[in-house]
Amino acid sequence: MRLSAPSRWALGLWSALVVGFLVLPLGVIVLFAFDASNVQTFPITHWTTHWFSVAWNDPSVRSAFWLSVKAGVFATLIALVLGTLVAFGLHRFSFFGRGTVSLLLVLPIALPGIVTGLALQSAFNLVGIQLSLYTIIIGHTTFCIVVIFNNVIARLRRTSTSLIEASSDLGATPLQTFRLVTFPMIRTAIISGALLAFALSFDEVIVTTFTAGAQNTLPLWIFGAIRLGQQLPEVNAVVTFVLLLMSVPLLVAARLTGGERVSATVRGAPRLQLPAGE
Repeated sequence: MRLSAPSRWALGLWSALVVGFLVLPLGVIVLFAFDASNVQTFPITHWTTHWFSVAWNDPSVRSAFWLSVKAGVFATLIALVLGTLVAFGLHRFSFFGRGTVSLLLVLPIALPGIVTGLALQSAFNLVGIQLSLYTIIIGHTTFCIVVIFNNVIARLRRTSTSLIEASSDLGATPLQTFRLVTFPMIRTAIISGALLAFALSFDEVIVTTFTAGAQNTLPLWIFGAIRLGQQLPEVNAVVTFVLLLMSVPLLVAARLTGGERVSATVRGAPRLQLPAGE
């Protein structure tokens, strides 16, 4: 369908307004990160990168950053294994209660974070588990699984089974079929799901509040500093760094899910190619 010139202009203007509405508040924070003054006033009269140095040399910021990285990496790795396995199980096998299992898997994302966090904290208290890095990882894994599961099962549903059947007919073992046929067809979904899960874990606040105990991840440090009204210039610098850092996995995930051709090769068989989205 071809749009008229006024319709295209109107659609472009509306899109620009929506993007501006989303990006403008972030842009304000980035601008104030370079403000030399302790008081946020506009227009900015003096520019500096001093606050980035202050944030980097702050032990509490560095400790919170590395805690967030460790929690995000381990939660993503665990969710990567569990989410991929459950996606294969629900896609390949029909059994009673399959729909219920799918519903239960997405509950951590569908429910308010405070409900999930409170439930996890109550469970940890009930069995006598002390809040630590491990409880943060468990809490983050509950919703990271959902992201990876949704990505993988969506790709499996769009992937033709003819290549897998051809691999079996040509004598490939199940492990060879997975390594040379199945995995190449779903690897972009797995990688993009892992990147999105890490970004979600790194930015999580509510569930972390209930599972971290006395520890501070970087989002918790930011929240605490803002709530106390202290170190606002340093907070702006940290937030700017987080925005830049999190844009990397999000851009890579968007690139991977944008569609590419994946290939599958079975030893002794001709090379087979299939569009990723089909």
